[in-house]
Amino acid sequence: MCLAVPGRVTDTYREHDVLMGRVDFGGVFKRICLEHVPQVQHGDYVLVHVGFALSIVDEAEAKQVFAFLSAMNELGELEEDAELD
Repeated sequence: MCLAVPGRVTDTYREHDVLMGRVDFGGVFKRICLEHVPQVQHGDYVLVHVGFALSIVDEAEAKQVFAFLSAMNELGELEEDAELD
């Protein structure tokens, strides 16, 4: 199953002329490509799939999705890969 997981952008930067960011997934931080959401700002919530932010969502929606995924035990992959980034 493919899921887009919400996370909060904590930092943005350019890497090889590509917009990148550090995104917080409930305490797990990942390096994410932000090129598809160039208007993103520090503190915005984005939906992320396989390392790419697909859209910006509001905080309430992001927290609701994150809570649902947590209740379904679908967040383990984030924690397992945490040491890779």
